[in-house]
Amino acid sequence: QVQLVESGGGLVQAGGSLRLSCAASGRTFSSYAMGWFRQAPGKERDFVAAIRWSPGFTYYADSVKGRFTISKDYAKNTVYLQMNSLKPEDTAVYYCAAKFSRTTVVAESGYDYWGQGTQVTVSS
Repeated sequence: QVQLVESGGGLVQAGGSLRLSCAASGRTFSSYAMGWFRQAPGKERDFVAAIRWSPGFTYYADSVKGRFTISKDYAKNTVYLQMNSLKPEDTAVYYCAAKFSRTTVVAESGYDYWGQGTQVTVSS
């Protein structure tokens, strides 16, 4: 079992920054990658970013490249999503997820465990 707890969401003005955290516990040592997804009202959940535990390859959706950075802290079993230059279209519930299978990291269906989500709202 893996437990994931997100934090760091909130309300920010356009152009501002937020850092999301995802604290993982359980059998995280054998997970393949961690990802962030987001779901805006009335829309499907979309891939945002992912990072492999080892090596730390990173992957990003085109819509966030150059603005968001995913990183990890092995000692704390925590994954971060630094979000800069936020736009109103970034408003969504952000979810952290863990996957064990060595398949593509951008597919939601490949993830085994999910956090409860944290709301990010960007005002114009």
